[in-house]
Amino acid sequence: MTRGRAQRVLMAAGLLLCADLAAAQAPAAAGRPAAVPPTPKAAAPIDLTGNWVSIVSEDWRFRMVTPAKGDYASVPMTPEGKRVADSWDPAQDEAAGEACRSYGAPGLMRIPGRLRISWQDDTTLKVETDAGTQTRLLHFGTKPPAGLAPSWQGYSVAEWEMSRPGPVRTGTPGTPSPTFGDLKVVTTGLRPGYLRKNGVPYSADVALTEYWDLHKEQNGDQWIIITTYVDDPKYLQDRFLTSTNFQKEANGAKWDPTPCSARW
Repeated sequence: MTRGRAQRVLMAAGLLLCADLAAAQAPAAAGRPAAVPPTPKAAAPIDLTGNWVSIVSEDWRFRMVTPAKGDYASVPMTPEGKRVADSWDPAQDEAAGEACRSYGAPGLMRIPGRLRISWQDDTTLKVETDAGTQTRLLHFGTKPPAGLAPSWQGYSVAEWEMSRPGPVRTGTPGTPSPTFGDLKVVTTGLRPGYLRKNGVPYSADVALTEYWDLHKEQNGDQWIIITTYVDDPKYLQDRFLTSTNFQKEANGAKWDPTPCSARW
């Protein structure tokens, strides 16, 4: 074979290789249905469903009993926030039909009690609490509707945060490796309420950001850790950060719905 012919053969082989690569990377042929992305329920990197009980390992005096009026330690309140907190009157809240002011989303997870988590549908995670008999709906892939009336639980926008895409395991063709991640929730559209039972306020301008992580221990115990950031330009000088733990229970035998209380 002459040198010129050899060069042409190599060039032709290179063109064929490029064509094969282009075909492999081309979009699906016309008429072939595009792959449907999995629903948030199917794509969940962690399973938060089930029955959970809060484990109070810190802030005991703020969570297990009603703090004394004026006990606002660790909350970075503005002067206006302190003024409002100093006017706290549970009897007045009861008379106004607002005994649930401490059961709004920014304070709800800190109240000792149990959670019951389930999928309402493929795009909505439902979180029920027996304390205060509240229900939070975490919406995937949506935005707060325009003109939505403020409520105790507001409107929560949820998304999965994936830590890695789950590549194919070496030596096990077609089997994906585990995908890890957490749940991010941003809640707005809230009625003014309390961060703590003793009247520490948050305003209608509050924004709540949460990160829900699942931890599994070697003995089989499962924990949800909720890291919470509260931003309120009216009553907080800085972000208010808390971390709350829940342990999974075998069933809902201890589920005990109770109404909101302005006092305990």
